[in-house]
Amino acid sequence: MSSAADDAPVPRQPCPCGSGKRYKSCHGAGDVAVARPFEGLPGECDWIALRELVPSATAALRLADPFTDRDATLATVLPLALPAIVRPDGRILLGLQVHARSGDVSRDLAHALEQALAAAPGTMLPGGGLPGPGPRLQDLLDPAGPLTPTLHDDFGFWLEDQADGPPAEAQNAEVQASLERANAAIVPTARLAGVTAAYWCEVGAKAHLRWVMPHDEDLLLDAFARLAAGKELGLGEGTRYAGSFRAHGRLVPVWDLRPGATAAEYEEPAAAFSVRLNTALAQEGPLPDAARRARDGLRGRQLTLR
Repeated sequence: MSSAADDAPVPRQPCPCGSGKRYKSCHGAGDVAVARPFEGLPGECDWIALRELVPSATAALRLADPFTDRDATLATVLPLALPAIVRPDGRILLGLQVHARSGDVSRDLAHALEQALAAAPGTMLPGGGLPGPGPRLQDLLDPAGPLTPTLHDDFGFWLEDQADGPPAEAQNAEVQASLERANAAIVPTARLAGVTAAYWCEVGAKAHLRWVMPHDEDLLLDAFARLAAGKELGLGEGTRYAGSFRAHGRLVPVWDLRPGATAAEYEEPAAAFSVRLNTALAQEGPLPDAARRARDGLRGRQLTLR
């Protein structure tokens, strides 16, 4: 039996891949990957970071018409890796770090949100199956709604409403076990305040900065090459540029930091680097020989997350 959300008309939007075809006839078919599923959403780089880098975080979502009266929150991970939960009071938690079911992560997430909007309070929505053609997050979220992540030290936010109406006892035990596993595996992570989408993390005795950047990859590599040739690619004493990886169509540079250094210690170096980077991005003309050699080295240190 189909729900109202399943029967809703599919908007005649163009496919985000740029093919010129309708989304439903191109990537909406679910068999081809959309390179930048979060393109067009405010805070695209933070969406990528929350999807790939951050263990525990939430962010309020502002829904578009006709759902402006519903309260929805994005969560990096939900118990049992659920795609969505509807709280007893009707508030929605939408899980971001879920297995991709189609070629378009945005469509997958929008499908889970559609199901949550149609579900009864207290529902824990299971995953599984292709979503089929339909709206994407870009269609269901207010385009003016900012994404402001709040990072957490654990996953305690999963249980904040148990007093208002706990799930069944067996389900409760499952959630508790999932909570304990997730808390045991959490990596300390912090978002830098002075720049966009830069995240400090501490893995064992090592610390890193992973920074999702919005620039075109070729332009960004040229700028990094200019900085590398001028020995301006670091973030201060004891740091080292480690390389970069691609995630959802954007490049994510990574730096190794001084062991034991806190996130706050890199606010100023990151802000200074941002100024240097903008200067390098604004430079035109062919790369000098030293920068061309540096660029070749930078390309050799790239990976792609799939």
